[in-house]
Amino acid sequence: MFYFDPLYFTILIPAILLSLLAQLMVSSAFARWGKVRNGAGLTGVEVAERIIRRAGLHGVGLEGVPGQHTDHYDPSSHTVRMSQDVATRPSVAAMAVVAHELGHAQQHAENSVFIQLRGFLVPAMQFSPMVSYFLIVIGLLLNIVGLIELGILFYGVVVVFMLLTLPVEIDASRRGLRLLRETGLMVTSEDASGSRSVLTAAALTYVAAAVTALLNLLYYISLANRRR
Repeated sequence: MFYFDPLYFTILIPAILLSLLAQLMVSSAFARWGKVRNGAGLTGVEVAERIIRRAGLHGVGLEGVPGQHTDHYDPSSHTVRMSQDVATRPSVAAMAVVAHELGHAQQHAENSVFIQLRGFLVPAMQFSPMVSYFLIVIGLLLNIVGLIELGILFYGVVVVFMLLTLPVEIDASRRGLRLLRETGLMVTSEDASGSRSVLTAAALTYVAAAVTALLNLLYYISLANRRR
């Protein structure tokens, strides 16, 4: 029942389609704007250095990281890590990605409420997904509704984390675009439209993840109700 429930696939198919659409938009945006030179002619590293200097984000480090689309801000070390394509290319996509990650750095510097809430849940996210799946599966096998419900509570942590991630990421993009304008890096109309396109596509991946998590939660709740 758990693995072949038609209801599960009814929920799963829209989630998969949304995730595929998000990935397609990200790939398309990066493929297009990764080839367009930004108006300032600066690589990702140079964009980061200018923003850090002019926006007063002192203490933020810069490092390289292998892979593609692996760029991220590490709050534990106050470091922006950039993939090779972003770090070394003077593209609109690279500029947008760097600005977004520095938006996260600014959030941490200002102790953003959503950042604090999400940070509070980070330790729980290290075990909540596995514990929730384990309890739900064991509850189904043994037909113990209480275990399923306990697993649902643990999975609720995952859903809350995903939902909190949305405003954090959207705010980081908003801050990133503002940083580009305030530091004089938004030189051409392509800089503005391309940066928005890249960051909007990236945001959709977080929307897809949050929707998928929420749909899974509703499915698990329906399982518990049907086992009563």
